[in-house]
Amino acid sequence: MSKSKVIKADHYNWEGVEKKVYKTHTQNFKDVHRFSLLGDDIPELNFQTRYFEIQPGGYSSLEHHRHPHSVIIIRGSGTLILDDELHTLSLHDTVYIAPGTIHQFHADRNEPLGFVCIVDRYRDKPVIPDDEAIRQSITSPKVFEKIKK
Repeated sequence: MSKSKVIKADHYNWEGVEKKVYKTHTQNFKDVHRFSLLGDDIPELNFQTRYFEIQPGGYSSLEHHRHPHSVIIIRGSGTLILDDELHTLSLHDTVYIAPGTIHQFHADRNEPLGFVCIVDRYRDKPVIPDDEAIRQSITSPKVFEKIKK
């Protein structure tokens, strides 16, 4: 019998998928939830497909890591910090985050920012950059002002 499946969605909630707090081991984010859609229970997949949603005024953690990941915006709009650059994000924009890139998502457009994120199943843990790492990677005053820690 096939292990293939369809997970039905209804207004950014998925049947049988628990809505979880973004992270539990840090407090450097605001109003973020995640859904682990594919990969946790499918050992044949080398990757995980997750949905993150940031409520208006919220933001993800400022972090970097050795693994790459891809992101597709499927709800709302916002801003993304990628090292020393700010990027406005809109519906269906696609992002590649290279290893070692400091990044942070912001729902700063008075609407939720929701995105699908695909990462390797086996990956390193995110690293929260210290002040020295931030100073080395970020010189733009606009980016520096946008950072939330």
